Amino acid sequence: MQLTLRVPEAVDRVAAFGTGERNLKMVRETLGVSISARDGDVSIEGERPSVIAAQGVIEELFRAGDKRRTLSRQQVLDLIADRAASVRPDSTLSDSSWADRLDVYAAGRRLEPKGDNQRAYLNAIETNDLVFGVGPAGTGKTYLAVAAAIHLLKVGRVKKAILARPAVEAGEKLGYLPGDLHAKVNPYLRPLLDALEDMMDYTTMKRFMAADVVEVVPLAFMRGRTLNDAVIILDEAQNTTRGQMQMFLTRMGQRSKMIVTGDPSQIDLPEPGESGLIDALHRLRRVPGIASCMLDKADVVRHTLVQQIIDAYDPNGSYAQGGDA
Repeated sequence: MQLTLRVPEAVDRVAAFGTGERNLKMVRETLGVSISARDGDVSIEGERPSVIAAQGVIEELFRAGDKRRTLSRQQVLDLIADRAASVRPDSTLSDSSWADRLDVYAAGRRLEPKGDNQRAYLNAIETNDLVFGVGPAGTGKTYLAVAAAIHLLKVGRVKKAILARPAVEAGEKLGYLPGDLHAKVNPYLRPLLDALEDMMDYTTMKRFMAADVVEVVPLAFMRGRTLNDAVIILDEAQNTTRGQMQMFLTRMGQRSKMIVTGDPSQIDLPEPGESGLIDALHRLRRVPGIASCMLDKADVVRHTLVQQIIDAYDPNGSYAQGGDA
């Protein structure tokens, strides 16, 4: 069996592979696999259990290299032994599986879905190229989408992560904002930046953004682009028009994924019936390869009061009907 892993751009190759690729040689000799590292890829070939064990070791070396941490010879041997012992003959390969947790850049952070709906949402992102995540505030639809994007970036499945949002005011007229273009659009993009900051240290985030590996942009900036080898997120999609949604969806290039998130109960457009999210959910509901995931108040992961607030504003809830709290 043969497997190829992409080396994430942030990884220090010397820290990960050792001087003269010492660590790779130990994996090769101990597990009996063929390993070669060139052009940003690590290729592994051998028997299935050995390849799976080697994959686990290489991914741990990537994490060490991302932190510029050099492992000793004994640490690498212990890592190989642990991985070899944990592999069963019927184990399956997965270069980016996130059934239980997502691997992000923040040291020590592993993000896990909370409940069946969030787990189904992440599974849909893993297995489909276009996913709609719909639900009320606080259900993790945007946070998990950003985490999935960072995970795909870290394991080398994509080369770019692009996060977009429509610049629509939430029921308030803010007037002319001061400053240059960046200062004007920053308030609209702040929620996406907050999620990124929770998953990357500041230095890594700034480096990735400076190199356009990670982009956080207003939706209008997507026009005219074709995005290959990328994961693209559209947040607050309920505030897009039908034309904007069509424009966004047709940006998808080869080997890319799109995640569209929104809450139909919080439409800030002058004509709510013109929401591009609602229109797209209707038009694309039977298209193969497109998944729609519905999150609900049971999936709220913010403060415990948020779930009760959602209940209170539900026109069909007990609060609205005069029931007891």
